[in-house]
Amino acid sequence: MYRKEKLTNGIKLVTHAMPARRSVALGIWINVGGRYESPRLKGAAHFLEHLLFKGSRKYSCRRIKESIEGVGGSLNGFTSEELTCYLVKLPAVYLEAAFDVLSDMVLQPLLRASDVQKEKTVILEEIKMYKDLPQSYVHELLDELLWPDQPLGMSIAGSLESVSRLGQDSLRAFSRRYYTAANIVVSAAGSLTHSRLASRIAKTFSSCGRAEENVFLQARQQQRKPCLKILAKDTEQTHLALGFHGFKRDHPLRHALSLLHIILGANMSSRLFNEIREKRGLAYEIGTQVKRFHDTGAFIVHAGIDNRKVGPTVSLIMKELGKLRRRCVSRDEFRRARDFYIGQLSLALEDTLDHMLWIGETTATLDKVYSLEDLIKEIRKTTIADVQEAGRQIFTEEAMSLALIGPLARSQKDIAARLHVSSG
Repeated sequence: MYRKEKLTNGIKLVTHAMPARRSVALGIWINVGGRYESPRLKGAAHFLEHLLFKGSRKYSCRRIKESIEGVGGSLNGFTSEELTCYLVKLPAVYLEAAFDVLSDMVLQPLLRASDVQKEKTVILEEIKMYKDLPQSYVHELLDELLWPDQPLGMSIAGSLESVSRLGQDSLRAFSRRYYTAANIVVSAAGSLTHSRLASRIAKTFSSCGRAEENVFLQARQQQRKPCLKILAKDTEQTHLALGFHGFKRDHPLRHALSLLHIILGANMSSRLFNEIREKRGLAYEIGTQVKRFHDTGAFIVHAGIDNRKVGPTVSLIMKELGKLRRRCVSRDEFRRARDFYIGQLSLALEDTLDHMLWIGETTATLDKVYSLEDLIKEIRKTTIADVQEAGRQIFTEEAMSLALIGPLARSQKDIAARLHVSSG
């Protein structure tokens, strides 16, 4: 199903031919993100991602957008803790033209001083915007609790202070250091020919320096007791993010943790949705999230809660987590979660963009590509006991952190008293 190869200069290419599709999705991945940055350079990877859309040696800012959107395609980019990605999806006949645009952005960005200054203003406003969105900012507060004084606990966009310090020279140096062949993956899915794309990549990236693989500071997890942070703010509802230290990307219980996520908060059939929203009407939005990194991870419960009922809601969430430590899920609930997991994967991988993102991320992070069939076999090997074991390992009080934003200045002691996961 998949073709994967490593070119002579170290660049990796992975493709999935989907000849029945009329579209193709292409991504260029760089193994660099927020956790590779020192406090002095915090936000540099995200800043650089913005700047690459402002123009390259062959393409102006306007031509970059028109070359893709002018043929019905979409163009985007994103920065995460461990990766930066530039991607397109468009009619398959324009694949080579799209590759020319993306590769020139990555290899020959202009990084003009005028663009740095203008985009700095944009990013500073972006940072302010997220601070004004409590449902987003509460996650930043949680990260600070989970990974204090280290890159994983700092915003990917950086702070107002760190971004203000970044200039043309520091961003050029960042690009030269991290955008090297050994740290680049190209992934594509759709109507394509692997050998033709490989030949084009080898020619285009022939001058790209190989260098060494990028390295990051290993995560430190020294938490020994529950942590609580409350930001008092006059909001209409209280925003909650409850986090536990989780598993790294390739942990043996990774599928069990995904099933735990589905059982607790991934859909409208989940326990937290039923208990908190449907039965008691305490929250409009409640769900769970799993974060996975090279060496660590996190399991997160997030919610928007009635300001008058924060304490009881926190207690109910703790009660539901405790249930998963004390006893196994039923066979029926386990089967439904497993079938949902497999079904969502199957549906997502029908789309060329989702497929490209999947094979690109697994190649960039694990240097592996899984077929859907292999993945389903792994999921089906996961047992009810595995799910309970994942719950036992994850839901421990010493690894618990809670961030809240709302009008709660006088409620801190009451909420702290409720941070208790029963293990009896």
